[in-house]
Amino acid sequence: MPDTQPTDTLLTVEHLKKVYESSTGNVEAIGDISFTMNPGELVCIVGPSGCGKTTLLKCIAGLLAPTAGRVELHGKTVTAPPPNMALVFQEYGRSLYPWLTVRGNVELPLKHKKLSRTERDTLVDDALEAVGLGHAHKSYPWQLSGGMQQRVAIARAVAYQPEVLIMDEPFAAVDAQTRADLEDLVRRLHLERGMSILFVTHDIDESVYLGERVVVLSKSPTWVQEDLHIDLDADRDQITTRALPRFTELRTHVYEQIQRAKRGEAVRPTV
Repeated sequence: MPDTQPTDTLLTVEHLKKVYESSTGNVEAIGDISFTMNPGELVCIVGPSGCGKTTLLKCIAGLLAPTAGRVELHGKTVTAPPPNMALVFQEYGRSLYPWLTVRGNVELPLKHKKLSRTERDTLVDDALEAVGLGHAHKSYPWQLSGGMQQRVAIARAVAYQPEVLIMDEPFAAVDAQTRADLEDLVRRLHLERGMSILFVTHDIDESVYLGERVVVLSKSPTWVQEDLHIDLDADRDQITTRALPRFTELRTHVYEQIQRAKRGEAVRPTV
C-alpha cells in the first residue's frame, strides 16, 4: 500500500495499537483506535484516567512508534514529528526557556524555517497580538502568571502556522477563571483562523464547550467508544452556552459514557 493517497482528510488514525514491553510483562495501553479529522475541525478527546490519551497523542505526533496500525497526515504515514504540526502541553513552564524573552520564545521555532527577518517579525507580532500579549513581548516567562505563560506557548504554536495543533490537557494547571479565558482564546483561534485543533482534556464540560466533536475513549486497552457530534452554535460564550439545556444534555451524555467506560459496560463494535 502506498504511503500517499489523494484525500481531503487531514488526520487519520487507523487501528492504532500500542503495547509497552517490560520485564514484568507487556502492558496493552491502546487496543484499537480509529478516527479521522478534517481540515479546520476542533476535535476533543476524553476518556477515563489511564486510558492512554497522552500515549495516543505521542503516536499521532510521531514521538512514539505504534505497535500496530498507522497515523496519516494528508494520507502520508507519520513516522517522525511532522514539520506541519505543533504541540502545546499542560506543563507550559517546562516548554518555555526562562532566559529568553516572550518574543524570543515565540520566535525560536521559526528560526528553523527559511524566513526573512521581516517575515519572522510579522509572524511573531501577529501571534502575540492574537493571544493578547503584544504588551509583554519584552518580559521573561518567570515574570508572568501561569495563564500568561500558557498564552506564550500558544502564541509560539500560532506563529509556527501548523496545519494541526495538538493540545494535551493544556489548561489543567490553571485556575478556573484563567481556564475559561484560555478556552475562549482557543475557540477564537479556531473560528477566526480556521485552525485544526486536536484537544485532549479530562474535563467533560470543557470538551463539550470547545469541541465540534467529542471522541470518547474506553478504558485501557483503549478503543473509540463514541464519536459524538456537538450540535451547539459555533458562536459560544461561557455564560449563555453553558446555561443551554442542550449543553447540559451533551455533557451529561459524555459523563455517562465515561462512567460506562470505567465500569467496562460499553460494548465494542464488531466491525
